[in-house]
Amino acid sequence: MKNTRLWITIPLLLLAIYWSFHSLMPSPTDKGLEGSYGFSTDLALEHVVKISQKPHAVGFPAHQEVRDYIVRELEELGLEVSLQEGYTAGDWGNYSKATNIVSRIRGSGSGKALLLLSHYDSNPHSSLGASDAGSGVATILEGLRAFLEKNKNPKNDIIILISDAEELGLNGADLFANRHPWTSEVGLILNFEARGSGGPSYMFMETNRGNEKLIEAFIAADPDYPVSNSLAYSIYKLLPNDTDLTVFREDRDIEGFNFAFIDDHFDYHTVRDSYERLDRNSLTHQGSYLMPLLHHFSEADLGQMKSLNDHVYFNIPVFKMVSYPFDWIWAMWYIALAALIILLIAGFKNQRLTVKGALMGFLPLLVTLMINGIIGYFAWTVITAAYPGYKDILQGFPYNGHTYILAMVLLSLAVCFWVYQGFKSVSLPDLLVGPAIVWLAICWGVAQYLPGASFFVIPLYAFLASFLLLQYQKEPNPLLLLFLALPAIFILAPYTSMFPVALGMKMGITTTLITPLIFALLLPLAAQYKWKKTLGILAFSGFMIAILVAHLNSGFTPDRAKPTSLVYVLNTDDKQAQWATYEKDLSAWTRGVMGSDIREQGSTENNIPGSKYNSRYTFWALTDEKEIPGPVVTIEKDTTLGDTRFLEVGIFPQRNVNRLEVFTGDTPILNASINGIELSPYYLKDRRSNRLFTHYISNNDSTFLQVSIPRGKELNLTLYEASNDLLENPEFEIPPRPEENIPMPFVLNDAVITIKSIRH
Repeated sequence: MKNTRLWITIPLLLLAIYWSFHSLMPSPTDKGLEGSYGFSTDLALEHVVKISQKPHAVGFPAHQEVRDYIVRELEELGLEVSLQEGYTAGDWGNYSKATNIVSRIRGSGSGKALLLLSHYDSNPHSSLGASDAGSGVATILEGLRAFLEKNKNPKNDIIILISDAEELGLNGADLFANRHPWTSEVGLILNFEARGSGGPSYMFMETNRGNEKLIEAFIAADPDYPVSNSLAYSIYKLLPNDTDLTVFREDRDIEGFNFAFIDDHFDYHTVRDSYERLDRNSLTHQGSYLMPLLHHFSEADLGQMKSLNDHVYFNIPVFKMVSYPFDWIWAMWYIALAALIILLIAGFKNQRLTVKGALMGFLPLLVTLMINGIIGYFAWTVITAAYPGYKDILQGFPYNGHTYILAMVLLSLAVCFWVYQGFKSVSLPDLLVGPAIVWLAICWGVAQYLPGASFFVIPLYAFLASFLLLQYQKEPNPLLLLFLALPAIFILAPYTSMFPVALGMKMGITTTLITPLIFALLLPLAAQYKWKKTLGILAFSGFMIAILVAHLNSGFTPDRAKPTSLVYVLNTDDKQAQWATYEKDLSAWTRGVMGSDIREQGSTENNIPGSKYNSRYTFWALTDEKEIPGPVVTIEKDTTLGDTRFLEVGIFPQRNVNRLEVFTGDTPILNASINGIELSPYYLKDRRSNRLFTHYISNNDSTFLQVSIPRGKELNLTLYEASNDLLENPEFEIPPRPEENIPMPFVLNDAVITIKSIRH
């Protein structure tokens, strides 16, 4: 009978693991959102189709088409719409024109307003912007339709901001936050974003203080599929990632929630960010956040959302979201410490534990962590060595990334089973001492340095309960041990994929370390399996199958296209022209255009047009000079007052361009402004490097740079002027990009670039 129950735990264990992932988001058959709130994913998808027809970055022809469509849709809902236009440079030195779409639903009360936020510009230059952030705009448009159909007069005003120029440096949000009169009335913000084309939508809070009242209100709103935890919140606060909401928090102390799905990262900012590749379940998940929160916060007192206290919180099936105060963290840790001490004393007293056995119990866990840590640390290096084309997926997550994650989990499990097979002479209670102490140490570390992760103590409590059972029952019920293993599975299993998905496959080590740590918590059950060697063989066989599947899907196809890059660079000072690329593994198309005399780029080039990952040109080749005019540059003013020299420089494009980037070399810059918009002192001091600014140009505008430098210093400027028309430019005859290639995101691509130096 016991063997039967033990066998049954294996499929139940696999089912629990499946549920830990499946419960994170709505299923295709889930109609609860439409039934409860009237939100239709099909209608939202119709908006995505219209928004994502063409790339619509700032300055692109389709940019206004998308704006006009959104305005029409809001007006058809009976809303009055206005456009807020202006120029900003934000904190990134990216100057651009932003045209925000603004509307408002008047409430019956006089309290703070709720702001619904997403952005409508796509990333330059090829992204179709279906997910980022067409999905966010569509969620808000459909959510407003469903809300207004209820004919319910909200207590709070609802402000709608569909911002512009988010991709250039949060410029539209900066424009609204600091120049629109309605900003002072905003009490809370719901921001909808995406950083991929699928997966569950994660909730991240933005707050300058504690999260207590925000998380309490979020739980009270009761969204059906909350995916969030205070570990992600703590990590998010440490990282330099910004959203439109960040501007409101930093500049105006307005708090709120970000909602973003981040899977299928390989589509992010590419031409494959299309309607066809958007996961409709991810869009439904966004709606499942918006509707209950919209109904709740349109009635709540938004002037009471601030708090000095933080809460630990995490999502778990059935219970949805669980939270408790930070004040409990150390008390809960000391309870775990006391429980373990009592168990150890009792175990040694009744001779269920031995000193030698307990010490031996540390070895298998440490060995599995060491072996799996080494595997995870070198995994991405080995994978990219075998498939060098992956290096050109700058997101760091290949199309078969999930298969690699599964392979790493299975290999880690095989190591765990095989290592513990070698310690079968150690009694099970002795084997549990090491994992208990290691996990207690982990809980101490996060309580001390990363308190948002302090909910890790919950699975430890369940583990200690199993430890207690095994001290007093020689053959505890396996189903009861499985039940006590559920907190570890439900809370921790999703982390095996979350970190590589969020941060790239270079973080595969998190998968190979989390897996044995979870295995250690399941040890009260797993150690009872008599067929560890066989289970290890099965896990390893699964690993081999996963690697084979990954290999068979490693090639680039039209659906899994290789990112490629090509630019033409003309130095107008010395009339030298060259092809350049960011590709590390040259595609046949790029090689064919660049010719036979391709050289590897040296490390001496200082001025590289900005890219998200600080990418640099990898290869270059000399080519013929084309008749591409550079900008006309004039010195409009040059005066010296005291110890400061003031200059104004006019830069006038002589062709249709999209971008101007200005570098200053070693010239010290005291202050600078572009067309009257000052660059922030924070940017000039801490973020600038030798790039002064980038102007993302609309309507072929000219640029007037006002700059102050120390008296007696020479002004040293290098101008990079770019147009995203290389493949259509009549000066060139470049074959179309093959279907299995796409433009590389995050870099200046498919561009004609002129370089001009100014010394004055």
